[in-house]
Amino acid sequence: MLVGEHTVIPASLLALLTNWPAGILVVTLLAVRLRRARNDSLSTIPAVGYSAPILSFITAFQFNVDGHKLLQQGYDKYKPGLFKIAMWDQWYVVATGPQLVNDISKAPDDVLSVMEGSHELFQVRYTMGSQVTRNPYHIPLIRSQLSKRLSVIFDDIHDEVVAAFNNVVPEKGSEWISLSPHLTVEKVICRISNRVFVGTPTYLNDDYQGLNIEFAVNVTQLARRISQFPGFLRPIVGPLLTTLPSQLKRQTKHLAPIIEARRKQMLQHGDDWEKPNDMLMRLMDAAEGEELSTTNLARRVLALNFDSIHTSSKTFIYALYDLAANPQYVQPLREEVEAALEADGWTKAGLDRMQKVDSFLRESQRVHGLHYASMRRVALKPFTFSNGITIPAGTTVACCTKPVHCDGAIYDRPDVFDPFRFVETREDQAPQKTVSTSLNHLPFGHGLHACPGRFFAATELKTMLAHIVVSYDVKFEEGQEFPPDYFSEVFCVPGPATIMFRKRQLVH
Repeated sequence: MLVGEHTVIPASLLALLTNWPAGILVVTLLAVRLRRARNDSLSTIPAVGYSAPILSFITAFQFNVDGHKLLQQGYDKYKPGLFKIAMWDQWYVVATGPQLVNDISKAPDDVLSVMEGSHELFQVRYTMGSQVTRNPYHIPLIRSQLSKRLSVIFDDIHDEVVAAFNNVVPEKGSEWISLSPHLTVEKVICRISNRVFVGTPTYLNDDYQGLNIEFAVNVTQLARRISQFPGFLRPIVGPLLTTLPSQLKRQTKHLAPIIEARRKQMLQHGDDWEKPNDMLMRLMDAAEGEELSTTNLARRVLALNFDSIHTSSKTFIYALYDLAANPQYVQPLREEVEAALEADGWTKAGLDRMQKVDSFLRESQRVHGLHYASMRRVALKPFTFSNGITIPAGTTVACCTKPVHCDGAIYDRPDVFDPFRFVETREDQAPQKTVSTSLNHLPFGHGLHACPGRFFAATELKTMLAHIVVSYDVKFEEGQEFPPDYFSEVFCVPGPATIMFRKRQLVH
């Protein structure tokens, strides 16, 4: 589909227009809603694609398929500044340039709401339940009970990394084993995360693992399907498409016995008992009101799994592809890991010594970012950018992400994968770590609402990469190379490939 004079109208749109009278009725309703969604405050912001009431629907269709092209086009043409893209019944405003990104990163949540942005992006009402964003009490727990306790739980993380890889990569001596990276990585991350989330033995249950992996995958797929409908149709379509009730029922079945057993202990002993050291226990201690119900606790663990599995698995798949595509970097990584292990062993302190491992992951994030736009917010009040432009309440706004990471004015040779780009080079220059956010590096967002789980995610991913380079040899299956990406709306995900593993062959 093209934007401009020579545009191919999608067959689905043609069918809609020719289905009289339903097509005319729907188009009329959409046109009215689009006009209502417009505001004079946005008239000064240039549009990418069509902006006329009816033709703009073509751009809305294209955004579902080629959103990355529209975002790159807007970035190239209008940076630094704002541009807008027509959605079904509203404008999607995109900020480019450090100053405008900084404006968004510093805006308080009662002005530009990150929760409403997440609710809209992932259609949370239908994929997880509105409670997750209406009362995000798990976020402070992630900051205080997970991110700040990584040294305490590191032994569990490393132990599970080893156990999970031993499980998914069978021991066959010097033989190569072909694996699907998607299935392999999702299972490993699910095991590591849930050892921390719910503990033994639940996290080892095959149905429990399968459910949480399935849920993490389904959320984004379902959200994209629902987002293809205009807003006024989503309350009708969402309940018809959602798989949440059945998944929540399964999750509750797994967790209810554990929750009830812990409640009995709390009732009998108060705080005078050895509480399990996992996130479920933290949730039970912090929950109030309706969140104390077993079903809502199960829902919250599903949400934690989505946050953990969805982003981390795709990030690591890209890193695994980079490792297989660039075998020349394996030895420097091995030398660094082995030196760190000799100094501190498998500890958080040892992991912190692995600057090349950290840089490898950060560079992989830069080159293969999962989003062309991020830091999505919904304006709850009129918001004025530093360039003087005001967006009204109800406007959806975001920042370009991948176009920034591939900008030659920001990064030297941005199209080159340089895994040690972020390693410390001078005594007065600190290394840029995977968890570090900046106006030019946005995989985890930036500012007030930078991803609170990034410290746990980075520890998990670094441990996995370090374990792989000292334990395995990896390569693409014969005849394969780095697969092309898949794009949908603002999302970018790794394409399928086959990665071959074998136990590391020591050279004497």
